[in-house]
Order: sequence, then structure tokens, then C-alpha cells
Amino acid sequence: MVNNLFLIVLDSCRFDSFERANIRHLGALGSLQRRYSYASWTSPSHYVLMMGLLPHTSPQHVFASEVYKQEYRAWVQRLGIAELSFKTFVPQLSLPKVLKDHGYKTIGRVSMPVLNPYTAISQHFDDYRLMDNHNDFRGMVDEVTFPDAQPRFYFFNLGETHYPYMLDPNSMPRVSGVHGTVKSLRDPEGAAQTQAVADVFPAAEMQRLHHQQSRCVEYVDALMGELFDKCPANTYFVVTADHGELFGEDDYFGHGPIMHQKVFEVPLVEGMRP
Repeated sequence: MVNNLFLIVLDSCRFDSFERANIRHLGALGSLQRRYSYASWTSPSHYVLMMGLLPHTSPQHVFASEVYKQEYRAWVQRLGIAELSFKTFVPQLSLPKVLKDHGYKTIGRVSMPVLNPYTAISQHFDDYRLMDNHNDFRGMVDEVTFPDAQPRFYFFNLGETHYPYMLDPNSMPRVSGVHGTVKSLRDPEGAAQTQAVADVFPAAEMQRLHHQQSRCVEYVDALMGELFDKCPANTYFVVTADHGELFGEDDYFGHGPIMHQKVFEVPLVEGMRP
């Protein structure tokens, strides 16, 4: 019997935010791993994930091609499909395509508009939708069903850990899209200006936001218990992040066009349903 699969991506969740969270259900899947994303913002990172490549361990003294081969072979254990290899994924290099070819129903639910159904990332999904609410992991869990013997692949992109971290958006500065060291503004005459991140988010506010991201992980963890209860025993979970986030380190905030370790450092836990 092949395994059902959940790939759950905590958008923008950096490693130490996850590490500091008080979790119970996510920790039951396996040991927390420090991994590194292939990209610093949502779209390219998710394209790599849909290729079947999870965030990497940055190993030394190996060729990149060997790392990729090992990652593709790891799907054998996750899914219980013995013949999987790098060649299985070629030429499409698509995890949902491989799963469809092996009889899976493929279902995607995303929170970020840059992953909407009109983008290429929705290819090879039987059912793919952008959620109406930015913070609706609850709605995703409610929709999970296993009505028959057909194996399921569920891909969830969660907005709860993304700015503004489940805080009241009306009380937070509006920061859209990929953000970084400065925020663009315009004066009444229309002249472009910039404002330093420290002026928008003082140090104490940065600390509060970092703490809040950990609280968002705890919120997700509480719902994971309900999700586990809805899944058959032969269900494998991969929970990770697409990229990290900066909370004032080296005068950066957020993610995007930033080369900083904390933007690439992400958590990963995986294992069979407890």
C-alpha cells in the first residue's frame, strides 16, 4: 500500500521561530531539522518544492548532482513506491505529476496570491485553489477527506506564519510583496522617498513580531492534531518553510532580494502520521 502525502509549507517561517515554539503534534512526526531553502521568496521556492526537492542540508565535499539524486530516492521511503528515482521525475521534474502517474488525487490549497491557480505551479493538480482568507489553515483542515481507497496528495501553503503573523492588519504597516531594507513612499508632490526599516519597525516591535511568528507556529501545531485524526495511518507528512524572515538583523526586515542566512534557514520535520 502506498502512503498518502501531505506537504505543508509554513510561509516565511524561519528556523528559530519554529525551534522556539511550544509544539506537541509537529514534534511527534520526527526530529526538527535545520535546512536551507533554494530561494529567498515564495514563488521560486515553491517551484523547487514542486520539483520534488525539499530544502537542503548544505552538505560539504559532495557534488550537487549526488545531493539531488539522494533527495529523489528519499521519496521511495516517504511514499512506499519502490521504483522512484531521479529518472522517474524526468522530464517534467514535477512531484504532483509523478504522484498522478501513480494513481494519486492531487489537491492544492494556497494562501499566497503569487501561487494562484493561474500560475504554472498549479500544473498537474486535480483540485487547486487560492483560499479566500490569508490565515485559513483551519479551512484547509476542514476540507480534508479520504472518501475512498485512492491515495491523496495534499499540498498546503499556510499564510499564518507570513507577515502580519495573524495580527490585526489594520494595526500594522502595509508591506506588500517582497520586502527588504527599505519601504517606498511618496510625498504629496509625488516625489519618491525611502524610509528606513528601523523607523517603521523599532527594535522592540521587531522582537514582538519574531515572538509572534513562534505563536503562529503554535497555532498551526494545535490544528495539526485535528488533521492527524482525519488521516489514515498510512499518511506521510512533510512540514517545512519556503524561506525564512529577518527581524532587524543587520538592518533587514522580511525576505525577498536579501542575501542573509536567516532568510534561507528553515525548519523541516517529517514522518508518518503519529
